[in-house]
Amino acid sequence: MAADSVIECKGALILGAGIAGLFTALKLAPFPATVLAGTRPGLSGSSAWAQGGIAAAMGEGDSWQSHSDDTLVAGAGLCDPQIAALVAREAPERIDDLLRLGVPFDRAHDGKLALGREAAHSHKRIVHIAGDRAGAEISRVLAERALATPSITLLEGFHAIELAIKDGRAVGLFARTGIGRNARLVLFRAPAIVFATGGLGALYAVTTNPLEARGEGLGMAARAGAMIADPEFVQFHPTAIAIGRDPAPLATEALRGEGAILINDRGERFMLDVHKDAELAPRDIVARALHRERAQGRKTYLDCTKAIGAAFAQRFPTVFAACKDAGIDPALQPIPVAPAAHYHMGGIASDERGRSSLEGLWTVGECASTGLHGANRLASNSLLEGLVFGARTATDIEATVTPQAARGTAPAPERFASPAPPVVLREAMTRLVGLERDANGLAEALRIIDQVERAGGHEPALQNMTAAARLVTAAALARRESRGGHYRSDYPQTEAAPQRTFMTLAEAHAISAGHDAMREAV
Repeated sequence: MAADSVIECKGALILGAGIAGLFTALKLAPFPATVLAGTRPGLSGSSAWAQGGIAAAMGEGDSWQSHSDDTLVAGAGLCDPQIAALVAREAPERIDDLLRLGVPFDRAHDGKLALGREAAHSHKRIVHIAGDRAGAEISRVLAERALATPSITLLEGFHAIELAIKDGRAVGLFARTGIGRNARLVLFRAPAIVFATGGLGALYAVTTNPLEARGEGLGMAARAGAMIADPEFVQFHPTAIAIGRDPAPLATEALRGEGAILINDRGERFMLDVHKDAELAPRDIVARALHRERAQGRKTYLDCTKAIGAAFAQRFPTVFAACKDAGIDPALQPIPVAPAAHYHMGGIASDERGRSSLEGLWTVGECASTGLHGANRLASNSLLEGLVFGARTATDIEATVTPQAARGTAPAPERFASPAPPVVLREAMTRLVGLERDANGLAEALRIIDQVERAGGHEPALQNMTAAARLVTAAALARRESRGGHYRSDYPQTEAAPQRTFMTLAEAHAISAGHDAMREAV
């Protein structure tokens, strides 16, 4: 790939300006870092939309061991116990980091951090901001701090499309800027590349993620040969607000933590018959219960009228605003809800230092698969993972990478309009690779992915998206059991000996080709 210009970055090149990317850059300081942001730092990506909070064992009677244990239980046998333990141990220190940076966590009457409880946690250990504004406020503070840090260079308007590889090592990123005749391809070279690109929810037709969450970082790494871990495990949030918006607004899990209940259009509280923890059961169980109610033709609602009532607008302003925009008063009326693609437990395989299988490439946040989440992420462990591995990645880069001389000046960007995932791809992922899967549907999804890829020619952004979709689908086809966020209606049992998935893009293509050959033979 030939670039129009080359920029030599002095230190780390970080792709993504959400909480994971910005925190990594701040922990690196004064080690130099260049952050490529698709849109304005502090506003881009899923981080700024996160409502729930961050989990950390900081309350009386709680412990990191209990937090780790809850993580392992929710992960349905696929979490890496060592990773779960280190994340739980380091969680309070990362909260202290945010406090020092000025993050305004909610406080109790005694001045201590106010701690809430969410699904599958055994203690109150979730720190929030203004009820449901944790992601927005943390993103804002980190962006302000990054903009004021001399060692951090923030560049907006660039759309990364491909890793630059030399002798098996990631040495840079090709990125586009401008449109039409003004379009330019820039090669950013750096001694350390960090992917903090977020998830892939926007590959699904119904999602709570911003539409830039298209799995492109995962696809880029996979196309360059990186190992991908557990891609089949996609978490569907049970309570997206079903008002026809794309993406769907989220009704935070904290509402159920405060006692809100799920009902159908008959007024029945159906979760009581599904799980002993009812609305606070693990997310995959709650999401499937909602899906099955809706599959039987019933509407589903989150009823907050008794648990929260008149205090709703003050305690959960983001959810309240979304409801009011749709003509719903959640203090007086149940909120219509439906499951939506929300979080990807899989991603680029990485170790305890944030290193991927590609030398020179580190990965942080939702695009990574550290082994923390297993088959089903524990609530409010997502932002925490980005913070813990942002700090660990920064430590590793500082210890192993020597800054080089910076050369070249990035052109003034004219924002590049990257292609959206084709509607046919998004619909296929929701219909065939969603909450309930089977072999025929997954094979059909792979055929549709092939068709989309061929129709797109050699457009690299689309290839990144289809690579991500292919990995999710092929791994789901290969896993002949049901576990956590992955449910196979043709293999509903859970195997006794759980195994994580580790897969390259070449192996995903081989699975696709194998099923094509089987179909032709039949």
